[in-house]
Order: sequence, then C-alpha cells, then structure tokens
Amino acid sequence: MTDPIETENPDAPHVPVLLRPLLRHCAPVSGRWLDGTFGAGGYTKGLIEEGAELVYGVDRDPLAHDLASHWIDDYNGKIKLVLGTFGKMDEYAQDLDGVVLDLGVSSMQLDLAERGFSFMKDGPLDMRMSQDGQSAADFVNSADEEEIASVLFHYGEEKQSRKIAKAIVMDRAQKEPFTTTLQLAGLIERILPRKKPGQSHPATRTFQAIRIAINDEFGQLIEGLEAAERALKPGGKLAVVTFHSLEDRVVKRFLQERSSTGGGGSRYAPVMAEKTPAFEKLSKAIGPDEDELEHNPRARSARLRVAQRTSAPFVHVEREGLGLPKPVLSRGAR
Repeated sequence: MTDPIETENPDAPHVPVLLRPLLRHCAPVSGRWLDGTFGAGGYTKGLIEEGAELVYGVDRDPLAHDLASHWIDDYNGKIKLVLGTFGKMDEYAQDLDGVVLDLGVSSMQLDLAERGFSFMKDGPLDMRMSQDGQSAADFVNSADEEEIASVLFHYGEEKQSRKIAKAIVMDRAQKEPFTTTLQLAGLIERILPRKKPGQSHPATRTFQAIRIAINDEFGQLIEGLEAAERALKPGGKLAVVTFHSLEDRVVKRFLQERSSTGGGGSRYAPVMAEKTPAFEKLSKAIGPDEDELEHNPRARSARLRVAQRTSAPFVHVEREGLGLPKPVLSRGAR
C-alpha cells in the first residue's frame, strides 16, 4: 500500500479520478449535491455538467477557495463554497441528492512546494490541509521515537518504521531540527536506498503517515461517512474515492455495517438483531481502466465505492469494527 497521488511526473494535470464511473453509478444526477473535498473543483464541475442543480463545495483549505474565485462565477450560482470539513457536512446542508468524497491530499496541494506535502520538491515541512494547527515539522521534532515509529507503521504500513524513527530522533538531536521536506526525505533516502528503477520513493510511506496523523484523516473519514448518512435524503447517493488500502478498508466496512440487515448467525457467530439498513450498496470497489491510467497515472491505486441511502434512521457505527489503524499518540488525537 502506498499513497499514489505523488508520481515521478509532478506536472501531471489536475484530473478528477474515476469521475466517469462515479457519474455512471450515480446516474441520474440531479438536484442538490455536496462535494466534500472540493479541491480544484473537478468533481463539482462534472456533477453540474451531468445535471446537478446546486453543489456545495466543502474544503478546509483556504487555497481551494481562493483559486475557485477566479472561475466560480462561470457557473451562475450553481456552486456554493463552504470553508469547513466534510465531517460537519450535515450542518451545511440537508436532504441532499448526493455526496462525493475524494480522500487524501489533492494534486493541487501536492504540487505546491510551499505546502510541504511533497518529498520531491523542497519546501517547509508543513502538510497541514487547513493551514493551521500542528505541522509535520512540529511532529517530527517533538514526538518521541515510539510515537513516530507507531505512526509510520500504522498509518503508512512502513516496515522500517523503527529504523526511520530512530534516525529522525538521532538526527534532530545531533544535527538540527527538521524544517524542510527534502531534509526529511533525504534522511530516509540515506537509510532506505532505492533498490530498483521505477520503485516508489523510499519516503512515500513516511510522508503519507505523517500527513494522515497531523490532519486526523481517519477521524475525519468516519465523521464524514456518518455526516453523509445524516445529510442524504432517502435515495441519495454516496460516492467515495479512496487512494490507499487503509482508507478503502474503512469505507468498505462502514458500508457493510450500514447496509446489513443483521440476523444470520452460525455455529461460530451469534445471531445479530434484525435491523433496517441505512444504505444499499450499488457497487463493489471500482478501479481505473486502462484509458484513465494512460491519461492520469495518479489514479493507479484509486478505488470507488457507491451506495444509496435508505429511509432508515441514523445510528452511530461502532468504530472498533471498522479497521481503523491505532498508532500510539502521546499527545492525543491529531
């Protein structure tokens, strides 16, 4: 599992991933939708072109709002921007016909060196999507070795997490604090040399893990899925695009739980209470086809899942069964 958004071609265009299958599985598109990860507006534009009358564009990154100001008037009031998190989407809109979530860091953020997401461009070690709170530099310069290793292992599935954590703590003590992306990437490159041409950069998993931790991406994901359940009207569609196996596992288990009718039971498992499902699954995991991969290599690990809201009342999901990674965090949730 790797974070697929960063490629050896950082100048790749900002193309919404899996847009065509998303629109196909959500058809017919009409009414009021919410794009919970607005970014450069690719999904929002696609939804409007397909028939949506109004799209709420939610993003916690002020940069997304600044860039949209240059073109949003072309859509004649069909886009309403909201500065906030998709975990609170039900506070922004109700009775929605659809919700789209494109998880992870956007190519727009990744391609700007000054945002500190990229291990291929030198910039401040930042990675904050909302541009406030604890930065990546704060984390790597203050967390202890156990916490760093735990974050890298659980959020990045980095097998060399302890080796990297030990090197980080040693370098910051003997040399200087980490302040730039290439400073951290260079350390990892030295201790985890690239073995074969074409292999992922050795810092890929570490950068992914730190970004997930400081932006509380898994906490936001669960809150967003539950908020979508509250915000969608019966018959409304939920489409979620994930970019690595940890995210997809959580989305898959959430939809399994909320589309289950209970009952059953076997010699190995107790009978569950009957319940009314909140969603009907409309697809299994959908990946990119060869044409999309040719035109957008950043889509290579993307997976799309689509479900339809029923009229069942909202209930909180037991998070223990969703496969959430659980690193040791000494200073509380990020």
